[in-house]
Amino acid sequence: MARLGRYFVPDQPLHVIQRGNDRQAVFFGEDDFVCYREGLIAAAEANGLAVHAYVLMTNHVHLLVTPGRAESLPRTMQSLGRRYVRHINARYQRTGTLWEGRYRAAPIDSEQYFIACCRYIELNPVRARMVEHPRQYRWSSYRAHGEGKDDVLAASHPIWRRLGRSALMQQQAYRGLIREALEPGFVEALRAATNGGWALGNERFRQALEEIAKRRATPLPKGPRPSSPANERQMKLL
Repeated sequence: MARLGRYFVPDQPLHVIQRGNDRQAVFFGEDDFVCYREGLIAAAEANGLAVHAYVLMTNHVHLLVTPGRAESLPRTMQSLGRRYVRHINARYQRTGTLWEGRYRAAPIDSEQYFIACCRYIELNPVRARMVEHPRQYRWSSYRAHGEGKDDVLAASHPIWRRLGRSALMQQQAYRGLIREALEPGFVEALRAATNGGWALGNERFRQALEEIAKRRATPLPKGPRPSSPANERQMKLL
């Protein structure tokens, strides 16, 4: 399948992933995580990008974001990338490519998948067997969501607030959800949508985004056709 175009609509949540070149490390020490995180805070604030959930793994990053403007995400990632690559090249006296091409991004149906996407992102260190519980991993948004720790990168969202009438109730509800298994097939569907660049949601969701895209953004990639096995598997989840 040819590389799909990008799609950015204001106020539409996106799952973003960026990997190290050839799956190699992009973080080598604590200072690197700090530099990336501070750069993300500054770039997101400057460009109107709300970051709801994140995890910084050794060789890739996951973000769940909502752009305030059509250009919020690309400008944030461009600014962050330049700053972080300069840091790595200077600190480790290296040259060459750090990232595996450009980041991947896919719009997600927040009504169905916002909380599931948060859980997927924050459970990455557990799936990688780096920790037994997400609270043990420092470089993610879990401790903000599950334990109420201050984190300027964990911006609230209306879907999140539906978990409870107070912040404490929301945290308790999320701690319960984090222990539950994700819906079968969700991880595969999210990865496929993000890598392919198409929307994760049902046909009504896709059509609604297409109408918005015609007026306010670049064209929406459709992903596999309904007759393809990949799309049939995905649609069973929606």
